[in-house]
Amino acid sequence: MIRLEALRALVTVAENGNIKDAADRLHRTPSAVSMTLKQIEDRLGGPLFEADRKQSLSGLGQLVYDRSVVLLRDYDRAMEVIATYAGARSGKLRLAAVPSVAVNLIPLALQTFVKQRPGLEIELFDTDSTEVHHLVESGQVDLGFAGRPRDGATLTFSPLFTDPFRLVCRSDTKLAAHKQPLAWPDLAAQDIIQNEACRGLTSEGFRALAQKSSLSVRNVSSLLAMVQAGMGITLLPALATAALPLGLCALTLADASCFRTVGILTPCNKVQSPLAKAFHSFFSEDLRKRAQALSLKLI
Repeated sequence: MIRLEALRALVTVAENGNIKDAADRLHRTPSAVSMTLKQIEDRLGGPLFEADRKQSLSGLGQLVYDRSVVLLRDYDRAMEVIATYAGARSGKLRLAAVPSVAVNLIPLALQTFVKQRPGLEIELFDTDSTEVHHLVESGQVDLGFAGRPRDGATLTFSPLFTDPFRLVCRSDTKLAAHKQPLAWPDLAAQDIIQNEACRGLTSEGFRALAQKSSLSVRNVSSLLAMVQAGMGITLLPALATAALPLGLCALTLADASCFRTVGILTPCNKVQSPLAKAFHSFFSEDLRKRAQALSLKLI
């Protein structure tokens, strides 16, 4: 078998017309290059050049040269692609995140990350925690950004920050003018609209109110539309209330146990792609720089 580097030596000699210049380009000695050409000729059973001066290829040499140029070009391009992927500079990055993270945290991080990696493909799923967990666990995405997974899930969870819940209501209601922070008895007469984010709350005060709830909305946009329509009030993490629609407000709760822990989710027992690993680190560092401005409590 003729090695690729031997074919590269042949191509370089043919293009330079002499062994000395070819050896300089290859960072090898002239004698080493000559030996390589001799090995190819011995292997093929014929001369590669018409004369010792190496200025003119033989018929056999021309055939080998033509095929080698194509082979080396494809090989070099393949190695470039592999090196770029391994260096986390290309490929496809698939992410899933809860809406508050997808809207408020990921865009700014991606803006810088993508600028450093032209041609990078990004796919982002904006959905609730339950679906984020499923997408990561099933391998449909590389990284997830959501709350803690359920017990028994085959996921690795790297916590990033805690996020207290806020009560969301219409700005023109008496509740909006109530003294804060709000205790659960202050909400006794209110209709609670449940959502995926607040289902994990274990506060007894909240659970008592939730038991009376007859409305549950999974999509955040639809949830806020229901509150705007006067269908009731709801609870959302503070980050999700950063840019509420006109006519809605977020109020502080007295119950300090009402918070979520947000982190990065990856599948267990699966090696992260270089790109996913790079964004994992980049996002964590970017969040540290912007946490204070976003009023996030890092873990």
